[in-house]
Amino acid sequence: MSEVPPRPVAGVVGTGAMGLGIARSLVREGFDTVTRDRAPDADARAAAAGCRVLANAAAVAAAAPVVFVVVVDDREVDDVIFGPDGLASAGTSGLVVLVCSTLDPDYVRGLPDRAGAHGLAIVDAPISGGPAKAADGSMTMMLAAPRYALDRAAPAVAAVAGHRFVVSERAGDAAATKIVNNLLAGANLAAAGEALALADALGLDAGATAEVIGASSGASWIFADRVPRALAGDLAPRAAARILAKDLAIACSVSERAGLPGDFARTARRTFVDAVAAGHGERDDAVIVQHARATAARRGRPPR
Repeated sequence: MSEVPPRPVAGVVGTGAMGLGIARSLVREGFDTVTRDRAPDADARAAAAGCRVLANAAAVAAAAPVVFVVVVDDREVDDVIFGPDGLASAGTSGLVVLVCSTLDPDYVRGLPDRAGAHGLAIVDAPISGGPAKAADGSMTMMLAAPRYALDRAAPAVAAVAGHRFVVSERAGDAAATKIVNNLLAGANLAAAGEALALADALGLDAGATAEVIGASSGASWIFADRVPRALAGDLAPRAAARILAKDLAIACSVSERAGLPGDFARTARRTFVDAVAAGHGERDDAVIVQHARATAARRGRPPR
């Protein structure tokens, strides 16, 4: 009787909205999925999804040859990789670490040398598409790393990302690509809020106007995804507004370093900063549309 081959193992550190989606895709595709999050409720959701929740990132590194890091910013990435009980502390030479957070490209460019000193291989691997696409394996992943690291990560990456783009072999290039994408996402969403506020002021029905836009030249993926939720008042956080505000701040900084004015990045960032300051930071970033309409209504005709 032939032996059953062992299940492949993959890890996820950070099982918030996107990280949990990645973990679910790994479980569905037959991976023994080990996870860790600093929030007990996130750990509980991962366990309910069929993951083995471990004590810390070091334990994840000891159990899995490939680990997805899905946290908010460079400070959290540093803590997960290099902090006490971080991935590097496990002493597991050859571990492939996919850094999926949206980060400043200059920070990401420095990771391979720092991690390499601990025997870790870094894959610059930001993600896009939202929690639903992460959970069904159809999200987009941008990749930049040496070929050997990409090859070792390939089965796990194929399990979680339906659209995979190898940008280059240089860490930081995928991060830069994600910043370019998120600049457009933030600017489109901020513009959607302004457009529907104008529709309100002109006495138009916002829902009907949005339907027309969805079939016309003003449409965008983020408009189609966020505006119906905003109009329905569904602001349960899939992607919190504070996260895209952070990403737009990076876009402004990167633009400035490139010698570009970054006009749209700065304008969109102001819109997000205003919404966060109004207390909407933890709500879904679709709140930008509601916030723009409410702000305009205070200045003129209220929404219909």
